[in-house]
Amino acid sequence: MRDLLLQCAGVLTIAVALIHGILGETKVFARARIEPERLRTLIRLVWQASTVAWIGGGVLLIAAPWMQSEPARHWIVVTMAGVFGFSALANAWATSGRHFGWMALTAVVVMAVAGY
Repeated sequence: MRDLLLQCAGVLTIAVALIHGILGETKVFARARIEPERLRTLIRLVWQASTVAWIGGGVLLIAAPWMQSEPARHWIVVTMAGVFGFSALANAWATSGRHFGWMALTAVVVMAVAGY
């Protein structure tokens, strides 16, 4: 059961990351006025770097049960719970709780810790 929880956390992480990337491009950067253009490109790339990093974290959560290493499982769960926990808090604070992202990231943390 704990392996399944960890893998579900990974799948949810990838889904949240993809939604994050798509909403960033279609909602945030479609309206944002950032000058100079070079800075706009940099901010956009940093936004998408977090998308790619979250996907990588999701892949690690999915793969952790097959690694047959308790230390690897431990550090993957601890690291990803910290990263996604911070992201959930930052999202909740920045949006005053009006965006669903913090709830989805909190669910990832809860499933990952339960699958530990």
